[in-house]
Amino acid sequence: MAQTKARHALVLGGARSGKTSCAQGWAEALGPARVYLATGQAFDAEMEDRIARHKAERGEGWSTVEEPLDLPAALALAAAAPGPAAPDVLLVDCLTLWLSNLMHHDRDPEAETAALLAALAQAPRPVILVSNELGLGLVPETPLGRAFRDAQGRLNQAAAAAVDDVIFVAAGLPLVLKGALPA
Repeated sequence: MAQTKARHALVLGGARSGKTSCAQGWAEALGPARVYLATGQAFDAEMEDRIARHKAERGEGWSTVEEPLDLPAALALAAAAPGPAAPDVLLVDCLTLWLSNLMHHDRDPEAETAALLAALAQAPRPVILVSNELGLGLVPETPLGRAFRDAQGRLNQAAAAAVDDVIFVAAGLPLVLKGALPA
């Protein structure tokens, strides 16, 4: 009997658009065993508070894996967990912080994106990616800001091409760009 391919989704939106809340709700509907792949790092008290709030909002039923740089390996490892440890769904939050970490550590975003998409293609369970849509704002003043915005746009385009469903969230409201709302 042939195994069906897991459906993967990308949830895009601006800061505080409700994208993570929507993604979490969809992940929770897919089953009780969920893995949250967190890419953020706490470099200051405000970010520590944000991370603590995110963890509290998730509540029970979530296993958290914190991986700021080697997201492809973390995704592959978590998705391949066997037997009772196997998650029903994986949520990656977020690609924007991951890209920022990569650029900060002088890693090649294109090569890392290719590795992430390869891991995603092999994931036997649904994966929901969360990312910021930065292309709707002002042109950044600095060369680094413009390079980051451009790299984020390329990352989002590559992720959107690789998944089944792409959802844009604004003001907490989901808009289907590709596929359907995750079940």
